[in-house]
This record gives sequence, structure tokens and C-alpha cells, in this order.
Amino acid sequence: MPKISIIVAAYNVEQYLPNCLASITAQTFNDIEIIVVDDASTDHSGDIVRHAAEQDPRIIAITHPHNQGLHLTRKTGVERATGQYAFFLDGDDELAPDFCEQLSTEIDHSHADILHFGITVVGDNDIQPDECRAFEAFNNAPTNDATEHDIIRDIFDPDFGQKVDWRVTQRLFRTNVLKSAFNAMTSSRLERAEDGYECFVISALSQSYHSFKQCRGYIYHYGRGVTGTSEINAATYVVFCKQFKACFDATLSFVNSHQLPGGDSLYTGFTHKAIELLANDWRTRLRPSEQLIAAQGMAQVFGAPATARELYRFVRDRAYEMLTNDIPINRDDEMFHWQTIAQSIELPIESTKEDYRYLLMKNKALEYMSQLEHQESVKRSETQPIKIFVTTHKRVDKPSSDILQLVQVGPGIKDDRFPDTLHDDDGENISEKNPMYCELTTQYWAWKNAKADYYGFCHYRRYFDFSQEEHVENPYGEVMDDYIDAKAVHDYHLDDASITSAISGYDIVTTRFQDLQTIIDGVGTPKAVWKAAPYLQNKDLRHIYDILCMQHPDYKIDADAFLDGHYSCFCNMFIMKKAIFFDYCAWLFPLLEEFERTTDMSHYSKEALRTPGHLSERLLNIYLMHHKRIGSGWKTKELQCVHFTRPEEQQSLAPLLNYKQPEHIVPVVFAADDNYVPMVTTTLLSAMQNADRDRYYDVSILQKNITPDNQSRMSTFFSQFPNMKLRFVNVERKIAGYNLSTNNEHISTETYYRFLIQSILPFYQKVLYLDSDIVINGDIAELYDIDLGDNLLAACRDIDYLGNLNIKIGNKRMAYTKNILGMKDPYQYFQAGVLVLNTRAMREKYSTEQWLEYASNPKFIYNDQDVLNVHCQGKVTYLDWRWDVVHDCDGRVANVFSYAPNDIFDAYIQSRNNPKIIHYAGFVKPWSDPTCDFAEVYWHYARQIPFYEKLIKRVAESVVPNQERLYLHRHEPALGEENLMRKVIDPLAPLGSKRREFMKSIGRFIRGRR
Repeated sequence: MPKISIIVAAYNVEQYLPNCLASITAQTFNDIEIIVVDDASTDHSGDIVRHAAEQDPRIIAITHPHNQGLHLTRKTGVERATGQYAFFLDGDDELAPDFCEQLSTEIDHSHADILHFGITVVGDNDIQPDECRAFEAFNNAPTNDATEHDIIRDIFDPDFGQKVDWRVTQRLFRTNVLKSAFNAMTSSRLERAEDGYECFVISALSQSYHSFKQCRGYIYHYGRGVTGTSEINAATYVVFCKQFKACFDATLSFVNSHQLPGGDSLYTGFTHKAIELLANDWRTRLRPSEQLIAAQGMAQVFGAPATARELYRFVRDRAYEMLTNDIPINRDDEMFHWQTIAQSIELPIESTKEDYRYLLMKNKALEYMSQLEHQESVKRSETQPIKIFVTTHKRVDKPSSDILQLVQVGPGIKDDRFPDTLHDDDGENISEKNPMYCELTTQYWAWKNAKADYYGFCHYRRYFDFSQEEHVENPYGEVMDDYIDAKAVHDYHLDDASITSAISGYDIVTTRFQDLQTIIDGVGTPKAVWKAAPYLQNKDLRHIYDILCMQHPDYKIDADAFLDGHYSCFCNMFIMKKAIFFDYCAWLFPLLEEFERTTDMSHYSKEALRTPGHLSERLLNIYLMHHKRIGSGWKTKELQCVHFTRPEEQQSLAPLLNYKQPEHIVPVVFAADDNYVPMVTTTLLSAMQNADRDRYYDVSILQKNITPDNQSRMSTFFSQFPNMKLRFVNVERKIAGYNLSTNNEHISTETYYRFLIQSILPFYQKVLYLDSDIVINGDIAELYDIDLGDNLLAACRDIDYLGNLNIKIGNKRMAYTKNILGMKDPYQYFQAGVLVLNTRAMREKYSTEQWLEYASNPKFIYNDQDVLNVHCQGKVTYLDWRWDVVHDCDGRVANVFSYAPNDIFDAYIQSRNNPKIIHYAGFVKPWSDPTCDFAEVYWHYARQIPFYEKLIKRVAESVVPNQERLYLHRHEPALGEENLMRKVIDPLAPLGSKRREFMKSIGRFIRGRR
């Protein structure tokens, strides 16, 4: 038995094979056998092998009758090997003379199943020397010895130990282990990624691994054969993808058949590593014109998320390279080409590790691109001749503009520094004075640090209107708008070209000088406006007047004229040419410094501390009036001021990318307002106390007015659950412009928020929606896991509605359901308080805008619920009744539910014995009637929440006469206050009363909706 078997795979390598064989036969160590397997070469490789075997009896020549690929060629060689140890040598590589001698000596000391040696890399076919050095350094990197399961983990487990390569041609194996491994491998043809597959199986079956990287007698020719870097086309690349996939399938089959510990993770590690290598070929070996087709083919083989991830990896790396090397953006750069292709193959994702891995890479790539864009924006902004600084202390939307530049201000910058803004604490500054000086800290910073021809100043809420259109103003002289969006940019010309055009040729631009006899309650004069301000001290206005007259006596006449006049511009907004701005600052700040030095503000309120900022607004007017009086000759312009009420940055949710088991996530959505905080807290607590600790609950609360304090209290309270993430999403912007009203006074605007879920959580394919007037006794993960198939949602039938269908006297609910709703089977009508939403299918079928339009239909009784029943009929999975057990509201079990079909009513009654979710639907709630049906279950949870006292107050208010408590702490109703029902019906039949319910039934009868 020879000590070492050398297995040579040869296919069409006649050019290199003689040198390969000569390097083997010249080994200083002779106890070897040389098994050369010719894989049906079409050149003279076979003849070379046979001739060599005739010359050296150690050479065993084997010829395949037909080409079988590298894996099966090696398999043939392993089956024939008789040596104690064996290694693979490719037919186009060579060995140093003492290579086998070094291996023999080392293996005698280590006795390892695997001896991992180094290589010497020689570049062929125009491979650059630096590429060779990098490849050699990677493969010769030091590795540690390992035993048993750690051997395979070091190579394939991304979360464990070393990152060891999987090259089987760089290892000496114990032959009996090698035979066992190849015997366990597939007998199917494998190519390209066969090294990874073979190394996977061999490592899994080995007991010991020893590193011998200092031995580098294997001479590897980089650039020959399939490892080359020659250009390929898209069709060839797709073939490569399929070859890799065949190796993945074979690996997975081995994992499953051998029940390998941690096999799934190891398999995933292999596929990730291999796809990265394959994707590198996509980047380097394909022409740009071929890359789209190749990526589409790759996505068909490996899936869109895996493919898009690799493309975003290239985007990330290129963006990072440009960032760190200060490379300017070129829109023709390959980075944008890669991003476009990635976007073209992206599909709606699912909650899988592959999706999250892709999202992590995409987010990082976009983060770097955003930083790169910001870096370029800063460069452009630095050279802008016009700079208008927008003061802000919070994250806000801003028009896309190089002229308009956000400046973060305030003493808290260091704790929460916005990365994409300027900062008033850089350079020479008075940032610490922001509580007193307000936006003046931006002006001071710009004066001392910025370079421009024009210096302008706005606020994050207030901008100039650069359009020529006259917009309606409020009584305070402001144009009011809501969001800073594309429409606002268009309406007020908040773009660089328009701003430049509006300013060109002027020395000073301000807001309009308004007549104080007609605005601000007609107070009349600036002095009177100051006196009317409750937080400002009258003496302070007089004090700055005295300081001004002392430092600049020639301004006294202008100060008197302004303070006793009736015109003023407001908001400390202006744009000035550089010389004027510098003169103004040199005049203004010494005045304020003297005021601050000589004024005791230690007992001032927070608003009164802002007095220097308020004074500067007056001083600006005096400064402008003075220069007008003395004939400075400045050309001035007045623009309207636009006040945005909702400038805050648009919120969007991101997937929980830091959670390593995305398949265990349960996304849950509630809708609530500030008055309903105690209720949604109770509901959520009941859910979490019954939740599976091995699942992770991503909870989103859709709202538009929950106070920051209540959000903070809820977040603190629920921090006790480590398997939960609580997020608040303001949806006001998303529902703006829709007429979400109804004739049903029990329906609040929050009920429509469920139609937003598919767009707010685009990264989930399935989402659980729950009303906030429920308690949960079961694990909602079980509910979420229900298979929806192709159906749009899962829900329970509505026992109340079905009962109404069968009420005979005066009942037209059946006609309403068939004629208005158009339901083919009225008895399939479901309750919408507990829903498992197939958001992927819903997105494909309806847009959010369509849902909201449907919900605005005035013909519907229960707009949200009716809409879902109309547009989802035939696509509903019906839940076990226990998942939505509606309580007995005012005797409806006997008076309404009992009219439902017999089997349905029996199922409902049975569900009451063990409800998983109790739904307090209707006008009777535990907080209005603490003795109602199932109230004791509700209060079991409610007593534990930090808002318990608020619920008790609600109970106490329930004993107040109805008329007095009519509008106390209710959801915002979708039924407007000006509605006839509000003005006439409410006083006669208050909300929640039996008289109201009776009148409602009469109204429905008249309208044909019973």
C-alpha cells in the first residue's frame, strides 16, 4: 500500500499535462501512486496519460468512455486509490519536487484526517500580479486546527470561528475517510461548485483537521480553465448558476439524509458563500449589456432576494469606495447600472432569512449611497452663491435643493446629531445660546463660517413663497399649508432655479410688511403687539430701545417710527447680499449681547427666555427702515410666508433586520387614538402574557395623535417583554384628502387605518390586524400561522350580522346585503375586528388608494367591514369561532344572535366556553359598564396597565348623565359634528342609550338597511 495517492483529473489539458505529470514523477518522495483519470478528452490528453503510464509503473491511467465532469472524475479516482492518504491535483497544475516529502513528514506528526497545505500562485492569461498576490494571501491565510463538528463549522457556519476556504485541491485526506465521503456523495454530474460540495461532505465525516499552510509546494496556475476571468455571455452565466444550484441540491440531500447537526445553517452558509463567488463572475466577466439578462436568469435559479442582495453588495462596495476616496458621483458609474438591475428584479419579500439578508445589504447600500449623495450635496452647497439656511431642531422634510440648507441647532446636538445637515455648533458659534437666541444661532454661525454671495434664513415650518401667484393668507399674514412635498415645491416654487430667479437683482428679500391694523387681531402697532404677548416683559422692549439709542443714536428716529407705526415684517426671515448681511450682523449681535449682559433673566419662563430672539425680529425692521430713510439705495422685494403645519419627516417602518429568525416574527397591527391608549394597552398586554416566548412580535400602532408621553409610557411598560417590538406610526399624512365619514356614529376614523397596512408594512406578506376593544387569551402566533393559501384574509363570521339576516319583522338586512353589498352568499359575512391579512395578495389586487375610495361609499352601514366583505368575498378563510367571540352587548345573544342559522349559533355558544379572543363589540364596553359580559376577563388585564386609573375614571363617568358625558374621551368620530344627527338626534337620544339603539333600528328600517 503506497503512503500517498495522487489523483489527477484531466480533461483537454494536453498543453499542460506533460509538465503536471513530470512534476509528480520527479518527487523526492517515492512511496506514491499516481491515478490519472482522463474524462474523455477530445484532445491528446488521453494519449499523453497512456504514454506516461507506460514509462512509469506508478502511473495508473483511467479513461472515461464519455465526459462526466470533474466531480465524477474525482469520484473515479477515489474509488481506485489504495494509498493511506490521498490528494487531488488538477491536470493544469504542478507540484514542487519535495512537496510529497513535506506532506509525509507532517502527516506522521499530526495523524489528521485532513492536512490543509498552502499554495504558490502563478498568473496565466493576463492575470495581474496583484490579483495573484491577493488570491495567494487568501488561500494561505493561517487557520487553526480543529476536531469533529468544528471542522465543517469553520468553513461553512457564518456565525462560527474561522473563515476557512473549501478548496479540496489544497488538502491531503485520509483515504478511508475520503472513500466514505465520496461514497455518500451523489453520482450525478456536478461542475463549478463541486469543490464546495465535496469539501462539505468530507469535512462533515472527518474527525481531525491540521493546518500546514507553510507548505506551498502545490503550484496553482490562476487564470487557466474554469477559474479564469475571460469574458462570458449571459447564457453561459445562467448555465453556471444551474451548475451551482445542482451542487446546492446535492449538499441539501446529504444534510437531510445524515441528519447533520446544524445542517440547515451550514447549508445556508455554503450557498451564501458560493453565490457570492458566482456573483463576482457576473460583475467581472459579463459585459454591462449582458448583465440584466444574466441577473434575471440568476433570479430564476436562486430567487430574487438572493440575486438582488449580490447586486446591492456591489452597489454597497462601490459607494463605500467612492465615499472613502472622495470620488465624485458620475451618473454613468456602474453603481447606478447595478442598482437599476437590482430594482428591476426585486419582488415583494417574505419573512425569511434570505429576504432579511437581502434587506440588510440593500439598506446598507442605500445608506452609503445616501451618504454619497449628501457628500456631493455638501460640495455643491459649499459653492452655492445663494445659501438659504433653514433652522431646525428636529427631523423634518425639506425640498430637494442645494440652496435651501438645513441647520440643526440647539444644545442637544451632540446627543442626537443629524448626519445630513449643517450644525450650528461647528466652527465659531453661539450654539449654547439657542434657548435664548432661537434661530439667531444659525445667523451667527453663517456669519462666522459660511461663504456666499447671498445669505438667507427660514425656519423648518416657514419658507418664502417664491412663486408669483397670490396665495390666501390667514389673519396673521401667513399662507397655511400642511406638508412639504412635491406639491408644495410646485406651488411655492421651492426649487433652485425658481429661487435664483426670484432673488436675482435684489439686495434684500423679506416677508411682507403687514398692516397691524388689519392683522394679529388689529392690535395696531409693534409696541402694542409686544405688550399683548403674555410671556414678554414690557421693560425688555424699552431696554433694547435704550441700548440701541445709546450705541446708535442715529437709529432713534427709526426705532420710534417703527414701534409707533403700524407696519412690520415677521418671522426673522430674510435674504441679503453678503455685504449687507455682514453689516447687519455686526450691528445686531452687539446690541443683543449688551441686552443679555444687562438683563436678569434668571426667573424668566421658557418662552420669556426667548426674548433676544423676539427682539431681533423688531431690530430687523428698524435696521431696514433706517437704511431706507438714509437712502442706502437697496433694491428690496417682499415675498409671502408659507407656514407648514406638518413639516415632520415622513415616517416609514423598516423590517426588523437585527432579528436573526425572521420566520419567527409575528407582525401585529392595532389602530388607536390618544383616548384609546388605555384600551389598546390592555389588549396588547393580554396578547403578550399569552404569547409564545419563542416567537417575536412586531407590534405597530397606527395613530395620528397619541402624545409622545403616552407613547413613551407604553414603550417603557412593554419593555418587560424581550420578544416584542413596539412601534408607533403616524398615518395622518396617508389618509389626508379622503372623505372617511359614515352615517354610523360608532365608527371612528381609526377603523379605516387597516386599509393602510399593506403599504405601511410592505416587507410582510401576512399581517395580523386586531381591534383595540378585545382581550386575548390565546397565542396570536397560532392565529397568524393559519394557512391562507390564495385567500385575501382570514376572519370569523359575524354572528350579529348573521342574526340580523334572519330577523323577520321589519328586516331588510338581507336585501341590503344582496343589493347594496352584492354578496352572493350573505351568510359568509365576516367580522373585521380580528383579521389575518394576506397583504401580498391584497397589494396585488387592490391599492391602498382603492381601499380608501371604496371605504368612502356613503351607502354602506359599516364602511370598513362592508368594504372588506364586498371586495374579499370568495377569498376568505373562516376562522374558528373562538378567535373572535363577540360579547353579549345589551342582550344581543338572545335578541339577535339566536336568529342566526342554527349550526352557526351553536358554534358561537360553544366558543364562549373557551374563547381565545373576546371582542367587546358594540356600544357597551367594560369601561362603560364594568359588569358587562366577560368584563371580569377584561379587568384582569386592565388592572395591570399604567393607565388603569384612566379606565376607572371612564367607569366613574359612566354614571354621569348621558348629556353631560356625551363627548367625554371618545374616539374621534367619523361622523362630523355638523351632521344632522349630531345637532338633532344626540340631545334626544344620547350615544350609548337604549333610546339611541331603538332610533337607529328605525332609521335603518326606513333606509332599507335592517
